[in-house]
Amino acid sequence: MEKPTRLISVVGKKNSGKTTLVVALAAEYTRQGKRVGTLKHGTHPATLDHEGTDTWRHFNQGMADRSMLESSGQRVLFQRLQEESGPVTLAHQFMQGTDIVIAEGFTSHAVPKIEVFRPSEHERPHYDPSRPNASDWFAMVTDDRVGEFPFPVFRFSDTAWLVTISSMAWSNAMVIES
Repeated sequence: MEKPTRLISVVGKKNSGKTTLVVALAAEYTRQGKRVGTLKHGTHPATLDHEGTDTWRHFNQGMADRSMLESSGQRVLFQRLQEESGPVTLAHQFMQGTDIVIAEGFTSHAVPKIEVFRPSEHERPHYDPSRPNASDWFAMVTDDRVGEFPFPVFRFSDTAWLVTISSMAWSNAMVIES
């Protein structure tokens, strides 16, 4: 029987450092010998391919429902969607066999969250105790003292926070049975 996959989300506003934290957590879990998957929620269409390539032509000119590019050591799937899927569905569908999936974004979805917040970029974080999903937040990483929260707040300038937060994320992650 395969081990269940864990799922967390790293959320924050534009230029807060979400991708930097996702990469750091993924590298830390990989260093620990865990198999890691990542998901990225985009607000605009992805442009991973460009006009004129064979896969672009299959998908755009041929109007294929799905087009896959397989090359040495990697695979990319282009798929037409009627509606977006949430991180739990995507983890079930595409991330089986991983120990943990780190999603970037998906703020409104019911997934345990770490928020990255930069007061120099935005006045306030996504976290708000009046949000219906406020209990999903379990940590914040920031570069400033920003007030009181019902979860641990780590400073970018602190030492050894990555190991601590990776342990917290593992413990707080949603467990997805296959």
